[in-house]
Amino acid sequence: MKRYCLALDLKDDEHLIREYEEYHKKVWPEIIKSIKDSGIQNLEIYRIENRLFMIMEVDSSFSFERKAKMDANNPKVEEWEDLMWKYQKALPGAKPNEKWLLMDQIFQL
Repeated sequence: MKRYCLALDLKDDEHLIREYEEYHKKVWPEIIKSIKDSGIQNLEIYRIENRLFMIMEVDSSFSFERKAKMDANNPKVEEWEDLMWKYQKALPGAKPNEKWLLMDQIFQL
């Protein structure tokens, strides 16, 4: 099992942040299915202020390229991503259309 950690910001608006969290209390079943079908075994998102931190544990079938292809061919995932972009904003230094950025591990015990 491999682990990836990613970061993303939310728009700094308390109302929007509450809405974003409400959506994540009832994630659409098609989104859950797409996550599992891509080889993600466990996915957690944490928040502090407007910064998000995601931890993904994946099996050997997972790749970011494969997940991107699957998402591009899934209208419900595209709809979800468009909706979530209402609440999200790119991290400083992100390229155009980049959302979640992969973080580098700098310490492990």
